[in-house]
Amino acid sequence: MSKEIPLVGGQYYHIYNRGNNGENLFIEERNYQYFFELYIRHIYPIANTYAYCLMKNHFHLLVQMKPEQDLTGLNYSKQFSNLFNAYTKTINNTYQRTGSLFQKNFKRILVDSDTYLTHLVNYIHHNPQKHGFTDDFSTYPYSSYQTIYQQKNSRIEKQKVIDWFGNLKLFVEYHQQFDETKIQHLIEDD
Repeated sequence: MSKEIPLVGGQYYHIYNRGNNGENLFIEERNYQYFFELYIRHIYPIANTYAYCLMKNHFHLLVQMKPEQDLTGLNYSKQFSNLFNAYTKTINNTYQRTGSLFQKNFKRILVDSDTYLTHLVNYIHHNPQKHGFTDDFSTYPYSSYQTIYQQKNSRIEKQKVIDWFGNLKLFVEYHQQFDETKIQHLIEDD
């Protein structure tokens, strides 16, 4: 599923990766903020973001690549590579480490149905609870759930996400009835 499929303008993708050899990607709280700063610089010019979750040792994103005619010489995959390389360089310098921080080649899965979109948003938001980083996914600070639920000012395409569920009430209800089996066949090695 996540072979080196090309990123194509207008398409939605589940993008994810983890720390090399199971290492943590985020060592301190400030690392999450720095990753977001780099994300804004490298990814917002090429993609709209609908959901995210950053955890100590891995992350998940739901993005839609912007139409190619809107880009001025930017390459989708290269922009992700630039993000990961810039973040790695800073972490290596800050924590006196060397080598790759992320597993080779970020994974990407084409999201090809509306049902997959809603299941994936739910899956991404529940991920920190699934992996034991929190007892309650809805309070996890490095996920888009609270941004969408509280209608916080951000670059997340929150209204479109809410529209996928029908309204905010249905968004919340859907998350309360999480069933990972609805998407498990579409998720590799998480």
